[in-house]
Amino acid sequence: MRNPTISYSEEAVIDPSAPHGIVAVAGEALADLVPAPVGGYFEIAPGGSPANVAVALARLGVRARLLARIADDMLGRRIRDHLAGNGVEMDHALAASEQSSMAMVAVGPDGGPTYDFRIAGTADWQWTPDELAGALDGPVVALHSGSLALTTPPGAAVLRDLIARAVDTATISYDPNCRPLLMGDPADVLAGAHELLGVADVVKVSSEDLEWLTPGRSPEQVLEDWLGRGPAVVAVTLGGDGVLAGTADGVRSRRPGVPVQVVDTVGAGDTFSAALLAGLHRRGMLGAGARSTLRAVDADTLDALLDEASLAAAITCSRRGADPPTAGDLLARQC
Repeated sequence: MRNPTISYSEEAVIDPSAPHGIVAVAGEALADLVPAPVGGYFEIAPGGSPANVAVALARLGVRARLLARIADDMLGRRIRDHLAGNGVEMDHALAASEQSSMAMVAVGPDGGPTYDFRIAGTADWQWTPDELAGALDGPVVALHSGSLALTTPPGAAVLRDLIARAVDTATISYDPNCRPLLMGDPADVLAGAHELLGVADVVKVSSEDLEWLTPGRSPEQVLEDWLGRGPAVVAVTLGGDGVLAGTADGVRSRRPGVPVQVVDTVGAGDTFSAALLAGLHRRGMLGAGARSTLRAVDADTLDALLDEASLAAAITCSRRGADPPTAGDLLARQC
């Protein structure tokens, strides 16, 4: 039976009258070393939270532009091929002289990942202002960023400046996607997150992020706090317990999780962010001109957006690694 709260349809993806604006994604595109199914060794897979979001957007039929510094080495060329092969627009992804960043991934019994990184002096973090001069050219209706890209110097400051410039023309989407091993003092990270909340329109954060950033506070308390700092929509993902969300105009929602056999949760949060943006894109709710409409989103629409994003994330959890669904995959699961 079709779930009536999920409005994703094949027609919405291929309808020529649907919006064609670009969602730009800024941040790292690195190599994940992931456990192989057998043998106790690692396999190399393209990763990085922003890169995963870009791939998920493209698979859902949204024009996705990746703003990334990708090494011109063996790993970097594999990453670039993966992104381009999934339809991500790579004309603003720079060929960097530094080496590729790497993340080693371990998956726990519950499917949750832990990470160990090799990122000192690598390509992803060396942004200069000139490298982003044309990043917002063309019909960019949204800019998404988060994770290590917004906390790792020297490039973090350059990307934060890009976000400040993008506010005048685009919806700003933000996911803290915390990596405690590398981000330093959580109080400093929280202060930086609060600054971004002042310009962000759409915010996704996980309950795990909040446990590190705001220990002792409930997701409900943080939701109210963060909505009061400026965003139109804040969604707190709760793993298998679903998602808690609210809007600037006072709508509140809690949606259940989607039952799924979890293989691992790598890339699930990134898929949620992408599917939420894809749902807003499909409804014509992205772009600075749509900001008032986004802030006034009604309860039924918010529930539908959350259900779509939760389903997409659940499908990713049912697969090994960051392997987000296509629009066709979502359509098949709704029947």
